[in-house]
Amino acid sequence: MDISSEMIHSLLPLFMVTSLGASSLTIGLIEGAAESTALIVKIFSGALSDYLGKRKGLALLGYTLGALSKPLFAIAASSGIVLTARLIDRIGKGIRGAPRDALVADITPVEIRGAAFGLRQSLDTVGAFLGPLLAVALMLLWADDFRAVFWVAVIPGLLAVLVLLLGVREPARASNQHRGNPIRKQNLKRLNRSYWHVVAIGAVFTLARFSEAFLVLRAQQSGIPIAWVPLVMVAMNIVYAASAYPFGHLSDRVSPNRLLAWGLLVMIAADLVLAGSAHWAAILAGVCLWGIHMGMTQGLLAKMVADAAPTDLRGTAYGFFNLISGAAMLIASVLAGLLWDEFGSASTFYAGAAFCVLALLALLTLKIKEAH
Repeated sequence: MDISSEMIHSLLPLFMVTSLGASSLTIGLIEGAAESTALIVKIFSGALSDYLGKRKGLALLGYTLGALSKPLFAIAASSGIVLTARLIDRIGKGIRGAPRDALVADITPVEIRGAAFGLRQSLDTVGAFLGPLLAVALMLLWADDFRAVFWVAVIPGLLAVLVLLLGVREPARASNQHRGNPIRKQNLKRLNRSYWHVVAIGAVFTLARFSEAFLVLRAQQSGIPIAWVPLVMVAMNIVYAASAYPFGHLSDRVSPNRLLAWGLLVMIAADLVLAGSAHWAAILAGVCLWGIHMGMTQGLLAKMVADAAPTDLRGTAYGFFNLISGAAMLIASVLAGLLWDEFGSASTFYAGAAFCVLALLALLTLKIKEAH
């Protein structure tokens, strides 16, 4: 599914600008609405998976919606159709996301949970760099025919659904396990202060890291041929995939606060490099730093949610975590688009660095509270 999605997403900002005449603000609005929709939907699918005591069926529904959204990109004649396709795709992602993460936590021994989430992020990201590589190859082969590439992206999406349907078995749950409404007041009280601290930090992290569509637009400014622009996502995702598992393994052994702080420092460096120059070498360096930040922090935050939440509320816990992050993603992407249109691309990345500084201060404050 990542190959399918990234074949489209690595080209979509360029398709909207060059073929549909969309503005950076429009792209920011669509990306923010799409990503935040996915994160918000997770709260309902996560709670439902806790109530049902089953995860696979919801994951299968989510992957199916993702696959069915792909043809809409190929026939899109306006930004409205692109928005519809993105929303369907991200609703599917939202439905499958929290049950999948809860399933990973359910079947993984606690002492290697960080490594497990790091491995999941790494394998996800392998698909995320194979997709743009395939998109580049097909764009070169077919003389920048966006729609033809989008049609090819339908195939791996359907294959993903078949793999999940036929190849994945869900572990059995105890038949005497009590089922109740996971979002009742007395259940929500069991999500303690440590959990809500993780939610707060995750939200500020999301504000500091707007949609990666702006990395693609920044690469376009370097003057390289349009068919090669998706390689920026390939580079980012190769670094992300290579670093996610080692940092996930490390998170089982070091302070989460310390690792998150280092991740923010790396993100600040990425933003400053991307803001400072549109030369292809600077953009390559910036996106590689971005990938290291993702590898350091994304699996770690997922592990921290699992560590802080009761076992029977894990789906709900991931849902609330992603609900708050979804609101932050919408704000961040719209702000990024506004800054880009009004003040230039550099201002978007300088703003990202400023949010990183705020996130670092929040993290240090949280660390002090925990120490006392």
